[in-house]
Amino acid sequence: MMHQMRAEYGAGGPPDGVRLWHMVRGAGSVAMCGRELDAAAPVREAADWGRTPELCCHTCGAYFLRETPYLAAEHQ
Repeated sequence: MMHQMRAEYGAGGPPDGVRLWHMVRGAGSVAMCGRELDAAAPVREAADWGRTPELCCHTCGAYFLRETPYLAAEHQ
């Protein structure tokens, strides 16, 4: 299953910029934590998780780690 990050805007919408990054399945607009996100909000590769100046949703991160196999397991 493919995952990607999708932005949650600040209170003022896009002009206020990204408030928080969430993880979504596929190209969806519902975050893994259940929050509805703007379908037109910016997206990033899942590999960027934790590498953004903005915070990432803790709950999305926990669900993402449970769904994504560890790379080390693939090499055993």
